[in-house]
Amino acid sequence: MAKGRGSAMVTMAVLCLIAAALQCELAQATTYAVGGSGGWTFNVSGWEKGKKFKAGDVLVFNYQKGAHNVVAVNKAGYVGCSTTRRNAKVYTSGKDQIRLVKGLNSFICSLPGHCGAGMKIQISAS
Repeated sequence: MAKGRGSAMVTMAVLCLIAAALQCELAQATTYAVGGSGGWTFNVSGWEKGKKFKAGDVLVFNYQKGAHNVVAVNKAGYVGCSTTRRNAKVYTSGKDQIRLVKGLNSFICSLPGHCGAGMKIQISAS
């Protein structure tokens, strides 16, 4: 019986260490307000330059609800200002929070003329 209790304690200790490691990784994530104090608006393209993004970092898109949206697109969607994927995720809250994945992350506003006016960003996260 004592032997069973000891292995349960070891298992619990290992689980606690794993949970702590995961919390540390999440705690190191940085939150960025896209466009800075101006928010997600026209001519925001280029805001990302000079920043070092990592997978797990969070982008916050602040804008007036109904005036814009945020659409996660692939590279072709970014270049062509189009939502090329049928299942493209569209955010419309005005305070959208999106966690970056490793690799290329591309976002546009899909309202007519907005992407062409610079409402798009493309971020590479390591």
